[in-house]
Amino acid sequence: MQFIDSHCHINFPDLAVQADLLLQQMEQNQVSHALCVSVNLPDLPSVLAMAERYPNIYASVGVHPDYEDTPEPSVEQLVELAQHPKVIAIGETGLDYYRLEGDLEWQRERFRTHIRAARACGKPLIIHTRSASDDTLRIMQEERAGDIGGVMHCFTESWVVAEAAMAQNFYISFSGIVTFKNAVELKDVAQRVPLDRMLIETDSPYLAPVPFRGKMNHPALVKHVAEHIANLRGTSVAAIAEATTANFFQLFKAARQ
Repeated sequence: MQFIDSHCHINFPDLAVQADLLLQQMEQNQVSHALCVSVNLPDLPSVLAMAERYPNIYASVGVHPDYEDTPEPSVEQLVELAQHPKVIAIGETGLDYYRLEGDLEWQRERFRTHIRAARACGKPLIIHTRSASDDTLRIMQEERAGDIGGVMHCFTESWVVAEAAMAQNFYISFSGIVTFKNAVELKDVAQRVPLDRMLIETDSPYLAPVPFRGKMNHPALVKHVAEHIANLRGTSVAAIAEATTANFFQLFKAARQ
């Protein structure tokens, strides 16, 4: 039995300083691989360095929608950066209307740029959406994101949104939020998503699952997400581990088992 953390930020300083320990803890907890996800271009070298250092760590290239004052990527730039042998995805990208206000057309244009880059380089998308599901799904449709597919990471939306995303060739990824007591609607989604469309993640250093809530998250804790989903669905942890591992390699075809 093995688990995969499909979304983490172990290049962030608080985790990077203990990288060797984190990798040991992953091994001890049967977490075989992790995807270290880019949030901006200035910090991309630290993401790539992590992936280059450890054979079982992969990388993505992208600029998070929350980063307003940061270098804006072009399609050509993203495609070029995605040629790195350890880069297996474009993102994280998407829309986030929760933290930012005003005219957010720049966010929507950035999202379109990422989708176009993903289609151009043939690598799937990692999509972040918060308080913006209608526009997210609309732009995915308009830019034909389904042609390349990807994952709705750290999913917190309704079953209706999950269905719409899956109809566009996207996987649904659950983080530690699904273990939180008040995440009632999300628990329902976790029970209903087909096993062949599910991924698990930590989004570390954030959102540590129960019973570690409030502490710094790290990839080894992804097994607790799997255990909670298994309990919700009345199935074995092994079934969740097997399905989400297979799905990871099915989606991220540039990754090697």
